[in-house]
Amino acid sequence: MTFIRQFAAETAEAETGLFGALGIDVRLLILQIIAFLILVFLLGKFVYPWLMKQVDERQANIEAAAEAATSAQKSAAESQEQTAHLLAKARKEAAEIVSTAKLESTEIMIASEKKAKKSAERIVSDAHSQIDKDIANAKKELHNQTIELIALATEKVTAGALDGKIDNDRITKALKESQ
Repeated sequence: MTFIRQFAAETAEAETGLFGALGIDVRLLILQIIAFLILVFLLGKFVYPWLMKQVDERQANIEAAAEAATSAQKSAAESQEQTAHLLAKARKEAAEIVSTAKLESTEIMIASEKKAKKSAERIVSDAHSQIDKDIANAKKELHNQTIELIALATEKVTAGALDGKIDNDRITKALKESQ
């Protein structure tokens, strides 16, 4: 540093020309120009390449992030479209399943009603035939009992006198006894 000051002081005394009149020391100006050029050279050789590399890397990162964001937006839009399509498809399938289930339940209900109706008709038919059998048996039994009563009454009537009043009494008595 002292060298620079000494150089500047000597040049200031020696200069008295146009630059000296303006207050500019030519030697100091030359020295500053050389120092500036050395600084520019050093910065250009070591600092600027590193700075430009960092700037280029940041620019590349920013562009990559922008591309990734665009890709993510496209992917999200496609995913949303696929989701909407799948949801619509699922709703359609659910509606078909519900309508099929309703149709099957209606068919099952109709089949159950037919089966119940046939079962009821069979039960009624069985009941009618059982009633018919019971009536036939009752008639047969009544017929047999009537024959027995008539035979008994005839026996009692013929065994006694042939008087009408006595016959009526005997028939009534015979009927009472048989019951």
